[in-house]
Amino acid sequence: MIISSSTNPPGPSPPVPPARSERQHTARHPTNLVASCNAHRSACRLAGAAESTMGRKRAVLVGINYPGTEGELKGCLNDVARMRRCLVDRFGFDDADVRVLADADPSTPPPTGANIRLELERLVGGARPGDSLFFHYSGHGLQLPAETGEDDDTGYDECIVPCDTNLIKDQDFTELVRKVPDGCLFTMVSDSCHSGGLIDKTKEQIGNSTKQSKARQRQRQRHPSASANLCASLVGAVRGALEYVGIRLSRRAQQAADSPAGTATSRSLPLSTYIRMLKEQTGKDDVGVGSIRTTLFHHFGNDATPKIKKFVKAMVGGKLRHGPDQAGTVASTGTELIPEAKTKGIEADALGPAMEQEVRSVEEVYAGAVAEVPPPRNGVLISGCQTDESSADLTTASGVSYGALSNAIQAVLAEEKRGKVTNRELVQRARGLLSKQGYVQQPGLYCSDEHADAAFIC
Repeated sequence: MIISSSTNPPGPSPPVPPARSERQHTARHPTNLVASCNAHRSACRLAGAAESTMGRKRAVLVGINYPGTEGELKGCLNDVARMRRCLVDRFGFDDADVRVLADADPSTPPPTGANIRLELERLVGGARPGDSLFFHYSGHGLQLPAETGEDDDTGYDECIVPCDTNLIKDQDFTELVRKVPDGCLFTMVSDSCHSGGLIDKTKEQIGNSTKQSKARQRQRQRHPSASANLCASLVGAVRGALEYVGIRLSRRAQQAADSPAGTATSRSLPLSTYIRMLKEQTGKDDVGVGSIRTTLFHHFGNDATPKIKKFVKAMVGGKLRHGPDQAGTVASTGTELIPEAKTKGIEADALGPAMEQEVRSVEEVYAGAVAEVPPPRNGVLISGCQTDESSADLTTASGVSYGALSNAIQAVLAEEKRGKVTNRELVQRARGLLSKQGYVQQPGLYCSDEHADAAFIC
């Protein structure tokens, strides 16, 4: 089942198609992304030699189409194939330094949560001053609602969805970018829904996701009473429950389902669809809105993300606060899950990966929470949309599929031939192009002032 939207603007005008040479290499369902770049090795070596004094250029590209699932997409592998050729031909990356993970390509490692995190850790772990690091993700995005049951835990975690449903969260990307050494830059393009702010605390140069988050924080400060916080928690719980049974409350920027240019679907995964995919992955039928994080830990153990493990430690250790009036109401969606999980096999030994985590404050496990630490300095995020928006996955009338942001980036770069484009210029021009094509998603730029006007993939 392809996910379509319920509220659609007028159909987008035909997007800028791939160049003729690109169309010759772009299959509807590419099966070998590595082989598709063999013809470009000579150009890679020449460009790489010219850039050798600038430091090493390395990349991880992830494309996930989720074939055979309810959340199937069409254009993510093509996004990766086009970006790989762009990195090699335009930016001088060595073919061997571009790692690809794609779920429909047996020549690449599967893009599981553990594999993606491993490749990113290798990318950052081997970085030196002068290096340029690049990460491209095309696939589903997800907003994961709060589960602790705390009055003030009313946010969402923005996540990407690996092929095995082992979510990677915004805080995980933030911690990754903190490891990037000074003099080295990590650039991330996420062509997925809810991708605004995937690197927490990074300054928002273009967009309004941070403004919305700050507005919610001010609302909490103005209404600190238990009843107001409880109301906010219940709103999140109700939204999650409705989505679990297939009812989606309206969000901004749903994309056009049909247009003269082809068919556009959303790269936003409804919570109900994700839960069904998680049930199939884990073999558990009792997964619900309030047990997603514990299910992920139970199934993936040490391969679960650090924030999932911190959540479990806080729940097991009883570190969460509960007021006398609310504990029996909202807390039942979260705090009762661990004792129940223990009876299903999560005992002391299995809890080891969680108990090893350092949890400095309960806010660290809250959905959407950000630790009070300085922002990461050496990262750039270009998002397909804002946190409450969807990104489009388009299939043209001729059967070629790609993401709206990915296609816009390629179009902007093609206009500049071999000239450099700054991060700010790229996002502004991509926004303008998507708007002209009828899309309502708004790409964002998140980085320091210094890097906003630096060249894209310098």
